[in-house]
Amino acid sequence: MNAARAARGIDVARGDGCWRGQFFAMASPCEVLCEVEDAAEARHLTQLAATEAWRIEDKFSRYVPGNVISRINEAGGSAVSVDTETAQLIDFAATLYEISAGRFDITSGVLRRVWRFDGGGKIPGKAEVAEALQYVGWGKVTWKTPVLRMKKGMEIDFGGIGKEFAVDRAAGLVREASAASCLLNFGGDLVAIRKPVLRDAWKVGIEALESAATDVQKLIDLKVGGLATSGDARRFLMHEGVRYSHILDPRTGWPMRNAPRSITVAADTCTQAGMLSTLAILEGVAAESFLDAQGVRYWANR
Repeated sequence: MNAARAARGIDVARGDGCWRGQFFAMASPCEVLCEVEDAAEARHLTQLAATEAWRIEDKFSRYVPGNVISRINEAGGSAVSVDTETAQLIDFAATLYEISAGRFDITSGVLRRVWRFDGGGKIPGKAEVAEALQYVGWGKVTWKTPVLRMKKGMEIDFGGIGKEFAVDRAAGLVREASAASCLLNFGGDLVAIRKPVLRDAWKVGIEALESAATDVQKLIDLKVGGLATSGDARRFLMHEGVRYSHILDPRTGWPMRNAPRSITVAADTCTQAGMLSTLAILEGVAAESFLDAQGVRYWANR
């Protein structure tokens, strides 16, 4: 068990007219803001959200040995039968692959073998990228619910959709357990449950790109629904004066070009918001036009 999993726990404190529950999951600080009077209820709701976040992390993280993702990735070309929840996520990822013309691909995680967005300035050679691309491509996968088969060396990674799925799942449990307005924030992916009573709206900050992490460029009023941000403001590398995004085009193996540095989208659910923000980034220069056509609220930073 890694240190993050061993240290799991929650904290709850009163502040700014609501209770704030905090915990750590999916490599992110997470919080639950609750318009409730009772500390015990706030703790219960926070624990519900945390337990669901940890369940999803344990089940779908590629870093957890022995889970369903590990079984799929270590199958060595053999077929793997999956449960209903996993199948639903795979179906969703397959849909994103189709509507993005191959730009969104859950098999593209193997490109991390040649790309290192760790603060360094080294980029891989064309031959290295071409070698890695042999193991990328949803079109190479055989998928017929509930059985998946990939060639040896291929992997899947739900990193592009997992956190949004988790916050929506946790929000559903909190909504069932309480009639209060709550805001769930899993590392910047959010869901507001019911309109707030003690304020006009939840105030959500969009971080400024070229400043400290605590600096806010814009405040958004969120009353109900989901909010998600995609971009490369924090993860990129510089090589000979050129900025390379950590968001890779799985068709070429190289970083996306001419996309906004970050895009934040509001939608009915966090999963919908995350889908639209991710697909917009993958549109590159046409990101804003894509979102305009969807008729959603969004905020783009270039």
